[in-house]
Order: sequence, then C-alpha cells, then structure tokens
Amino acid sequence: MSVTQVQVESLVFPPSVKPPGSNNTLFLGGAGVRGMEIQGNFVKFTAIAVYLEDTAVPALALKWKGKTADQLADSDDFIAQIITGPFEKLTQVTMILPLTGQQFSEKVAENCTACWKAVGKYGDAESEAIDKFLQVFKDESFSPGASILFTQSPVGSLTIAFSKDASIPDQGKAVIQNKLLAETILHSIIGKHGVSPAARQSLAARLSHLFNQN
Repeated sequence: MSVTQVQVESLVFPPSVKPPGSNNTLFLGGAGVRGMEIQGNFVKFTAIAVYLEDTAVPALALKWKGKTADQLADSDDFIAQIITGPFEKLTQVTMILPLTGQQFSEKVAENCTACWKAVGKYGDAESEAIDKFLQVFKDESFSPGASILFTQSPVGSLTIAFSKDASIPDQGKAVIQNKLLAETILHSIIGKHGVSPAARQSLAARLSHLFNQN
C-alpha cells in the first residue's frame, strides 16, 4: 500500500508512524488544519493527522469502494465507521499556535460531556474518564511544533502521549480505559460538526484512492 506524506502549513506528517503504546505501524489516513474565523480572519490553531491500521482499508472498502472522495466526505456513516471500526487509530494534534494543556483539555472535556449528556450516555464511568483526562493535561503546555497524541485501540483504551517536537514517543503518559471517550475525541475532530473539516476531507480523498487501488 503506497501512501504519501501530507504537509499542513509548515508541518509535515510522515506516511507511517508507530503510535505510543502500540506495536503496530499505522499509515497516514489524512491530515488537515483546525482553525476558526476570528474577526474576519481564518486563524489556524493546530494541524491534525489521523493514522489508521492497515486492516482499515479492506474493512472499509467492503462498503465504500467505488465512492468518490466527495461522497465519502459527505457521509456521516462512513466517518462513523472510521471512528468505531475494529482497527487501531492514532490522532496527532500538532500546535501551530501555543496552547496550554488546560485550555485544550477543558475544551475537549466540555465537548465530550455535552455530547454524552445529549444522548443520555453520561454516567459514572464517563465522569471518571473526564476527570482522569483533565488530570493528564493539567501541568502541560504546548509550544508551536509540539504534539498531543491519542492512540485508540480496538478494545477501547485511549493512550495519551505528548511530544515536544516531530518525534513520536514509544510510551504514553497515561492510558484511560474508556471506549466512548476515545471515540468521542476523534468524532469531535472529523465528525459531523468536527473542528477539522479539512482533516475529514483529506481522509475521504486518500481512502477513496486507496479503495480503488486495491
């Protein structure tokens, strides 16, 4: 399977990486910028890459082969299958602007909690997972080029790691056993109202190409 690197602004995401806390090498599914309109200017905060285990391609191709990149990008069902599929995923969030761990984690926690409450899935396990999540980020701060890494295992654990530069650490800083949290973090990025439509578009385009290659 031949995949290329992706450049987002000045950051380059390599074609494959070994995620923290994993023995697998994952390929680059797609990458894009996360930004926001502020007073008429589009301000870019982070670049986000999503890596997938090789088995994702045949698993997803069963249903989606032959669809165009636009059809895949428009399909919430397709994106949901990436998020919940039985293969490993790595989401790498690399800073374009500096950010504190507290700013990042509080926003993610707020989004996850609101999402779960809306669907009646917010229980003790979720509340506990959010507390752990906030704890992991409490004393961190990220300068431009630093990354937050989320390894999502098919059994539902979420490994969180940090990198100060382009290197990927072997081990995570913490592991949280909560499948819903792992999936919701990725959903908040590439889901229906996700923060990075560019990453979603990139995943759709690259996977569409891979399905039709195989």
